[in-house]
Amino acid sequence: MKLAIILSTNNAEKNWNALRLGNLALKNGDNVSIFLLGEGVEYLKFSSDKFDIQKQIDTFLESEKGEILACETCMVIRYQKGDKTCPVSDMKELYNLIRGSDKVVTF
Repeated sequence: MKLAIILSTNNAEKNWNALRLGNLALKNGDNVSIFLLGEGVEYLKFSSDKFDIQKQIDTFLESEKGEILACETCMVIRYQKGDKTCPVSDMKELYNLIRGSDKVVTF
């Protein structure tokens, strides 16, 4: 299955749970794409001991079946630069991701 997860919040608990779902899907052999949109591009800023988003993303990035994409416009608005945990992408890529996925979930 191709699973797309769209993160549009910087809420630590929601993003932690979304990443846990993504990691479970990867363990089950699925392909998982995460698209960061709006406040979602700030998802790592709120990692904590209670909601260890960094640990979940480290696990996610170890898989060859997982990818992360981030809205460039949303990053520019927040003066944020791209890196491996928040790679620059665009709406066209989000559209293609949705179009090519079997399931899409949003957080």
